Amino acid sequence: MGREERGIRSRGHSGRSARVLSICVIVPAAGSGSRLGSADPKALVRLNGKSLLARSLEAIISSGVASSIVVAAPEEFLTRARSEIDIISESGLKDSEASISGIRITVVAGGDDRIESVQSALKYAGDADIVLVHDAARALTPSDVFRRVAAAVRAGAEAVVPVLPMTDTVRRAQSRPAVSLDDRPTAADVPPVPLPRPDSNGRQSVVESGADSDPEFPTVGVLHGDLDRSRLRRVQTPQGFAAATLRRAHEKYDHDQATSWPGGLGATDDAGLVERLGVDIVAVDGDEEALKITYPLDLVLGEHIAKQRDGTARDTKQRDGTADDSMRDATSESGQRR
Repeated sequence: MGREERGIRSRGHSGRSARVLSICVIVPAAGSGSRLGSADPKALVRLNGKSLLARSLEAIISSGVASSIVVAAPEEFLTRARSEIDIISESGLKDSEASISGIRITVVAGGDDRIESVQSALKYAGDADIVLVHDAARALTPSDVFRRVAAAVRAGAEAVVPVLPMTDTVRRAQSRPAVSLDDRPTAADVPPVPLPRPDSNGRQSVVESGADSDPEFPTVGVLHGDLDRSRLRRVQTPQGFAAATLRRAHEKYDHDQATSWPGGLGATDDAGLVERLGVDIVAVDGDEEALKITYPLDLVLGEHIAKQRDGTARDTKQRDGTADDSMRDATSESGQRR
């Protein structure tokens, strides 16, 4: 995708092309590396020599969708985060067709959780028309995924997420008091499995009973029924939004938190916040390589993918260099014959 195609053009009622819509990509990168067993923040953990943050930024820049990028890093690691950006700037992404020039990259202090980090970054998104939020932990996300999400927002969707089908069998878990074989209740004593019932927004939810975690009354997890995995999706990032919609969703979240409304709790991503506004979440195809680096096993797989990609990039560069040398030699010989 060329530089001229990076923007997203809006159209008036006449159908004539209007101004180019700007896109800010927010990268929450303030998560700890504790589950990876790392003393460094997760975004600074490396795959084949490059940090997750650096690989995420390279994918964003190479996609050609961003006019600006805001990274939310841990406050005590802001200098290191900026140094990762300096490395990319100095290299100029020589292995890529895209250039870092013209893309404003800002590093800000993140918050205590993902939502706070996005809110901090939003303050620096300027007057961007569209905001993409991309987890640095999904550092291997192919550039095409960014383009698909941006294109869907361009087409008029207020909220877009990349998804993959669910392949595992999924069941609902419910906590119940543990009982010995002698104390097992009869069928008549076992309460029925709670049925789904619509919440205030008309969506189906399940209300499950639970026992207090009192050591004198231990509990066990009981599983109920297969969920229809054909209707379930694994959600990835980047998630794309009309900027005004995303800001409105975060404002509602803050209001709900301040008023202690239970519905304001428990969102795990920005799409979850936007959905509470009654906005439809549009799905586009994700990618299996856009895995989230969370546990040590994820690092093993991520390292393998990174090495394959880096090796392919080097081979391509070497072949191109050989071809260029051959072309120069042929031109030189042709000139000498003249």
